[in-house]
Amino acid sequence: MHLTRMTASVGIAGAAALCLALPAQVSADTGPPVNGHCGTDQASGLGVSAGKNVPCATALQVAAAYTGGRPGTADAPVPVRAAGSVWKCHEEQGDPNPYQRCVDTQDDTRLVMLSS
Repeated sequence: MHLTRMTASVGIAGAAALCLALPAQVSADTGPPVNGHCGTDQASGLGVSAGKNVPCATALQVAAAYTGGRPGTADAPVPVRAAGSVWKCHEEQGDPNPYQRCVDTQDDTRLVMLSS
């Protein structure tokens, strides 16, 4: 009985050491850091995500302002006023689908993304 417990303990310890020794899998993340999915834009049905330093309430306001009546073309950035800031929104080529990206004009680390 003692031998069985000892063998099991050594086996478990060996498996744990093997798992810890393997390198973590690296993902091919090409986008900006994302806070997470904030919800769905009511006008377009697109999913809204926020950068790490953008609250979801702000991201949803920016998305609503952008999709609620965006003049211009897909090629040119569209200025949007929402949540006390001016944002520049435009289409980016994703992999494989394009997405909409809005950047705060006063702080280019503040990002909002809309995607299908």
